[in-house]
Amino acid sequence: MSNKDLMQRKADATPRGVGVMCGFFADRAKNAEIWDTDGKRYIDFAGGIGVLNTGHLHAKVQAAVAEQLSRFSHTCYQVVPYESYIRLAEQLNQLTPGQHAKKTALFTTGAEAVENAVKVARAATGRGGVIAFGGAFHGRTLLGMALTGKVVPYKVGFGPFPGDVYHAPYPNALHGVSVEDSLRGLEKLFKYDVDPKRVAAIIFEPVQGEGGFYNAPSEWVVQLRKICDEHGILLIADEVQSGFARTGKLFAMEHYPVQADLITMAKSLAGGFPLSALTGRAEIMDAPAPGGLGGTYAGNPLAVAAALAVIDAIQEDKLLERANRLGALLKEKLHGLKNAVPQMAEIRGLGAMLAVEFNQPGSQQPDPDFAKKVQTKALESGLILLTCGVYANVIRFLFPLTIEDTVFEEALAKLEAALKA
Repeated sequence: MSNKDLMQRKADATPRGVGVMCGFFADRAKNAEIWDTDGKRYIDFAGGIGVLNTGHLHAKVQAAVAEQLSRFSHTCYQVVPYESYIRLAEQLNQLTPGQHAKKTALFTTGAEAVENAVKVARAATGRGGVIAFGGAFHGRTLLGMALTGKVVPYKVGFGPFPGDVYHAPYPNALHGVSVEDSLRGLEKLFKYDVDPKRVAAIIFEPVQGEGGFYNAPSEWVVQLRKICDEHGILLIADEVQSGFARTGKLFAMEHYPVQADLITMAKSLAGGFPLSALTGRAEIMDAPAPGGLGGTYAGNPLAVAAALAVIDAIQEDKLLERANRLGALLKEKLHGLKNAVPQMAEIRGLGAMLAVEFNQPGSQQPDPDFAKKVQTKALESGLILLTCGVYANVIRFLFPLTIEDTVFEEALAKLEAALKA
């Protein structure tokens, strides 16, 4: 069936609230390439919003899921457990930053991991308050939206939201928010809105995802850790988008000299299968009583098999090194175009978690129209890009780290043409 016919069926059968970027439908995909139902080929620099660090249908992931499917597809771990869940938990306990004793619980989505991180923090501290940051994205559930620091399109029309959630400014030099400004914002929260002794957790993204791919300054993260230790607050690192080799480290928190108490992860954990995880200090993770954590599909055995294969692929395919190499090539290309594209205000990122932000030439005024035009021109040429940022003026790059060199070079040429157009 053609893209045109499917678009009409989509309009008739699905709600407008499920926004869709592309006007075509996927038929098949392999590594960093997608073919639509009309046979047109696209290079995928979106990766299912950061889900496909190991690419579409990595051979190891395919084989692992097929083998598991030949055995069983579901039992509900809380009813009849299985060894692979424990094996994945053991690996995540070992691979996440920090030498302290850890435990891991598995869930299905990033929002679930975040909500359970808050549940665990509240159970462990006996407190209710949670502090997040402007520009944050933590999910589309009611608590996820409450934590999220961006109103349009995520919060519009969906309130009221759960209480005892507060926001402080996230440091962002390009937008005039210094580390000191952010820390003063926290101080004001403690003076005006919530006693720090009532705060269970501070949750932050080491690299903001939807917010615009802003890297948390190291000195700021160190100060967050200090504030948490001073007041008995737990520090939660949301690594849903930044985890699993995207930043050139397995986890973005490895770029910092301090550790979080709890880490949430999802997206590229399972190479396209729905799976999330919460890993944290063992004594904290044990705070909820038996039955307090879980979910019918949490830790689905097919997704667990995929995740174990993803971890092997990251190591065997040397994807940490590849993330840094591909990221350096992309940065070099973008910096080489700055004179030709005066709208480029900043090129930033860690490893292959990169973004370019656009302002109107000669000003600090965000230019979302230019970002949209670049995205549209790229799509017309067969390159899928994603925008992000509070002002929608940022293009982020989430290509599979397994992308072939020739396909990557082709994509960079398409990107250059779109930027110049």
